[in-house]
Amino acid sequence: MELREFFSEDAIKLELEGSSKDDVLKELIGLLKIDEKSEAMLFKMLKRRENLGSTGIGRNIAIPHCRSLVVNRLRVAFGRKASGLDFKAIDDKPVKFCFLIVAPPLEVSNQYLPVLGKIAQFSKEPDVPERLLGITTPAEFMALLAEKGV
Repeated sequence: MELREFFSEDAIKLELEGSSKDDVLKELIGLLKIDEKSEAMLFKMLKRRENLGSTGIGRNIAIPHCRSLVVNRLRVAFGRKASGLDFKAIDDKPVKFCFLIVAPPLEVSNQYLPVLGKIAQFSKEPDVPERLLGITTPAEFMALLAEKGV
């Protein structure tokens, strides 16, 4: 299993417009191209997850994630906010890179936790935050995933 199998270029946004955590979560959800009612439900679930503790894992990276009936398979999206955003991350640094993961409550392939783990592993690579800042197209993002072999 490779991380890039789960991403599509239309679910990658390199210039997030939101100025708050809520705005950015809504923007990321929008990349999944689901209906409005499902978007609202997913936003509530992600907010509930964030209230348990920030998904800002440090090094300018957040991985908001949840399980929800609004998707029928694992879905991921990536967004970048180069200026940074207060996400209440564990290192108190602003978040610039958001990886959204949404999976159905029951998935036969059980890829939710492995994908979450791979994103965390990718994020720990020393050069990844700097490289993510430098990419200019979704294709370059996909190429970075391929290069890192995650």
